[in-house]
Amino acid sequence: MTQLRVVLADDDVLLRQGLAGLLERAEVSVVGQAGDGPGLLKLARDTVPDLVVVDIRMPPTHTMEGLEAARVIRRELPDVGILVLSAHVEVEQAMELLAGGRRIGYLLKSRVADVEEFLEAVRRIAKGGSVVDPALVQELVSAQRRRNPLDALSAREREVLALMAEGRSNIGIARRLWVTEGTVEKHVRSILGKLGLSETDDDHRRVRAVLTFLQAP
Repeated sequence: MTQLRVVLADDDVLLRQGLAGLLERAEVSVVGQAGDGPGLLKLARDTVPDLVVVDIRMPPTHTMEGLEAARVIRRELPDVGILVLSAHVEVEQAMELLAGGRRIGYLLKSRVADVEEFLEAVRRIAKGGSVVDPALVQELVSAQRRRNPLDALSAREREVLALMAEGRSNIGIARRLWVTEGTVEKHVRSILGKLGLSETDDDHRRVRAVLTFLQAP
């Protein structure tokens, strides 16, 4: 890591200096420090570092200044790696950032307390990889589970929908489940209602229900 050059941006001077100390002890060259977005952009343009480490929220509004600066850096200096630090998991912002591709990372500030983990993240991004905080992964998994439209269906309705996905008619489903065709029709109506599939001129509700089933996690 001797040749690695890093710029740090965080309005918390103590944290910034602490990170600088960690990096320098790991033989990383900290070529500049900034306390706000404009300062970071100037340093990045002047020094063209290998990596910038930036707080997602910085002055003056403490909203998304760090993220905005990261966007500009990615656009103007696409080969510069970016590691964004955040006090909290912010899924939407993190996903937008990570969509930028290689040499990108998102870590919670609390993760920095694990020095080896932080340094490993820096190394990985510098080598062209990506880093995603485990807490963000967990949040995405939980959010995906919450968004699963099939959760609203009963076990029997899931069975009926699975058989619909196999291309079976109501009669075929009734024979498979040993129930009447009328019972299947009631299940199908319930499924369509719970999935919010209203009738339209362009879409066939049964097909849309099957697509929902096939696309569900």
